[in-house]
Amino acid sequence: MRPRTILGVLALATLLAGFGLALTTPRTPPATREDKVTAPQKPTPAELKQKLTPMQYHVTQEAGTEPPFRNEYWDEHGDGIYVDRVSGKPLFSSLDKFDSGCGWPSFTKPLAEEAVVEKRDVSAGMIRTEVRSSAVDSHLGHVFDDGPRDRGGLRYCINSAALRFVPVDDLEKEGLGRFLPLFGKAAPVVTEETATLAGGCFWGMEDLLRSQPGVLGIEVGYTGGTVANATYEHHDGHAEAVQIRFDPTKTTFEALLRFFFRMHDPTTLNRQGNDLGSSYRSAIFYHSEAQRATAQRVKAEVDASGKWKRPIVTEITAAGPWWRAEDYHQDYLIKHPGGYTCHFLRD
Repeated sequence: MRPRTILGVLALATLLAGFGLALTTPRTPPATREDKVTAPQKPTPAELKQKLTPMQYHVTQEAGTEPPFRNEYWDEHGDGIYVDRVSGKPLFSSLDKFDSGCGWPSFTKPLAEEAVVEKRDVSAGMIRTEVRSSAVDSHLGHVFDDGPRDRGGLRYCINSAALRFVPVDDLEKEGLGRFLPLFGKAAPVVTEETATLAGGCFWGMEDLLRSQPGVLGIEVGYTGGTVANATYEHHDGHAEAVQIRFDPTKTTFEALLRFFFRMHDPTTLNRQGNDLGSSYRSAIFYHSEAQRATAQRVKAEVDASGKWKRPIVTEITAAGPWWRAEDYHQDYLIKHPGGYTCHFLRD
């Protein structure tokens, strides 16, 4: 056998062994987890190609595999959290990382079971268990049953290209301070949170919400679309919305939502009062998984209460870029007390 052929066979053997294509027992994914991919506002392929490197795109969007031992995190030993390269959602902790010798980052478990989705994969001519992110359906890697027995026996073999590592010292800055106690550090005291809501003309929403207990500040703007640097004249796809800063020790996200469902009609699709169009849709833009869960629960409870005679059509989606509206829109009904509004409280 010629030297080049021998080297090629050895390289292929390393690749097969690392991602479980050798003769090992595959892990059968639980069928009940097949449908948990939510992918809220997943970027378009064109947007992802702008955001990702060719290898990152190939791995996350085309279920590709990067080379072993020639990737960013296979030999990373720092403390921190590994997040989804596309969505930024936390996936794995360095505390669960171990050196498997395969040439890719290996973990014994994800940070939370709901962070990933496991799927049956027969693409390589055998049955494997693929791992994908539940937030935006990115391919991450595969999971096998040959991990450390004293730590559960699993090996999540994940492509570096699907991950971004956030060191412990940067966790609070990146909004991941809640994970600091994992590393023996105190979690930051939360003194302010953000809520982003849309429900028709933002003048009336701002005017009613500003007086709610615990509201520290509020501004109007555009969000939920794809137009960058949105303006009143050019905000196609965006909703007119309010962004609320509130003190979580004096009010809650749930309390704001219950007020929100009283101050506008959440049953009219792309309409509020005399205002028509998607700019005036009812929407909750959540900033965390906790806000998403609260929004879904409150919406379901209000819908089931019978207070509204038609089904609630409020959209619940991940918060994206926020574009502050022009100054003349801010505090409009304070500047113009007799100005237009279609918002009022219902019992």
